[in-house]
Amino acid sequence: MEYIIKDEKLELKYQKGKGAWTYHLRIPNSKNIEGKWGDIKVSGFIDSFKIEARNLAPINGEDKMLSINGEIRKAINKKEGDIVNVTLYLLSNKEKITKMQILETFKESNVLEVFNKLNEIEKNDILDSIMLQKNEEKQIKLIINHIDKLRTCLNFRNYVNS
Repeated sequence: MEYIIKDEKLELKYQKGKGAWTYHLRIPNSKNIEGKWGDIKVSGFIDSFKIEARNLAPINGEDKMLSINGEIRKAINKKEGDIVNVTLYLLSNKEKITKMQILETFKESNVLEVFNKLNEIEKNDILDSIMLQKNEEKQIKLIINHIDKLRTCLNFRNYVNS
């Protein structure tokens, strides 16, 4: 469990016109956590109220914000300017796909044999291109792209050998 903050006192802030973030907390030392909206999820406690899988709002070059909705404010009985005790830990970002999982996907897609016939440089280029992506979504798109290319090679080889 990777804590962002543990048992820290933060001020419940209010900014009119901020929509869901009208009431919020600024999470100190969080500006270097990478990810877009929906990628950065935290769980933990605000006072004694347990929160689970809540999004942190990224703000370019600034600490992230955590929206504190009416349900939470009512449960902790706090209003604008009040101090709350906060413990948050970062939920692991979408896990990256491993080399083993990529090869298993190639096998299930019936292209592993074609992949294995490539030279080592070509195989490493494909695996590296997938594994170096920043998130699982991008990895999946690239895996599908490579499966399509490997199928084209397989279909061409079947055509030539028939």
